[in-house]
Amino acid sequence: MNSCIKLVSMALRCQQRTITTSSAMSGKRNFRKFNVYNKRGTRVVKEAQKTLAQPPVAIHKRGVRETGIVVDGEYVEIPEKIPELIVPDLTGCKLKPYVSYKAPEVVQSEFTSLDLFNAVYSQKIIEDFKAGTLQADGSAKKPSANEQLSSAEALQRARKTGSDIF
Repeated sequence: MNSCIKLVSMALRCQQRTITTSSAMSGKRNFRKFNVYNKRGTRVVKEAQKTLAQPPVAIHKRGVRETGIVVDGEYVEIPEKIPELIVPDLTGCKLKPYVSYKAPEVVQSEFTSLDLFNAVYSQKIIEDFKAGTLQADGSAKKPSANEQLSSAEALQRARKTGSDIF
């Protein structure tokens, strides 16, 4: 009987409307969203991270890549892994680092292989045709340095760093 009275009073409390001014979370927050890398752990764990080659808790690098490797407990720098920033010399450049919103919009079609051919080879072919220095198969009698490249050499030059800068 006593338990029935408790259930009835509990059911009545659940049906009551209440107004609360506190947040719906009641002070509970999801701290899993807050990344606190390398902050957790005792002094012993942090000392192990500094001294041991393979610490029990790995040190988080925050997205920074290593520029070397550890060989026999000694850090060895690898020059090829050090990033090199190539910045052009802009002395005497008349361009400003700002583009106005009032600037006219430039609409340009897609740059196709035909456009590339016309930009690189067509002028030389026209000059050779007018001068009469073409062979029967259409190749030049005096080919330029670019025309003498093999397909492997041309591919290697195209993949070389800075080949897209004209």
